[in-house]
Amino acid sequence: MPAKKKFNYEAHLEKPPSQKILLNINHLEKGEYELNIIHKNKIIKKTKFKK
Repeated sequence: MPAKKKFNYEAHLEKPPSQKILLNINHLEKGEYELNIIHKNKIIKKTKFKK
C-alpha cells in the first residue's frame, strides 16, 4: 500500500475580524487532520479530527 502524502497548510492573518475563528473543512479530503493553535510560537492547543 503506498504511503499517504503529507501536506502542510499554513495561513497568516493580519488581524482577526472578531473574537471567532471559523474553520470550513468542506474542501479537505477525507482523512485525519491535526489542528495546532499557536500563540507567540508556543502551541496552546492541539487537537485531531477526522473528515
